[in-house]
Amino acid sequence: MEREHHQDLYERVYRIVQQIPRGKVTTYGHIARALGVRSGARLVGWALNAAKFDPEIPCHRVVNRRGELTGKMHFATPTLMRELLEGEGVRVSDNRVDLHQYLWVPPVVQE
Repeated sequence: MEREHHQDLYERVYRIVQQIPRGKVTTYGHIARALGVRSGARLVGWALNAAKFDPEIPCHRVVNRRGELTGKMHFATPTLMRELLEGEGVRVSDNRVDLHQYLWVPPVVQE
C-alpha cells in the first residue's frame, strides 16, 4: 500500500513539473504545497530523481527554495541542468536562479 501511495504521489509530482513553462522554474516546496503534502520537498526530490532520464519531465526546472541548482548532481553531467535552463533563457549566476524573475508557482491540485 505504501509503495502504491508513493507511486501515485510521484505521478502527481510529474504532472505538475510538466506544467512548468519554458523559461521558468519552481521549487520542491512549491510543488509539495500544490499537492497538499506538508514537509514534502524531499519526496518531490525523490520523485524527480526517479524520473531524471525521462525527457517528458523537465526536472531541470525545479530548484531549491533559494533558487540553487541543488539537483544538478543527478543529471548526466554536472553542467547539464544549467545548460538546459540557459537554453530556455533562464539566467544562472553562481549556481543560482533569481526566483523573483523566474519563479512559477503551481496552482493547488484538487484531487
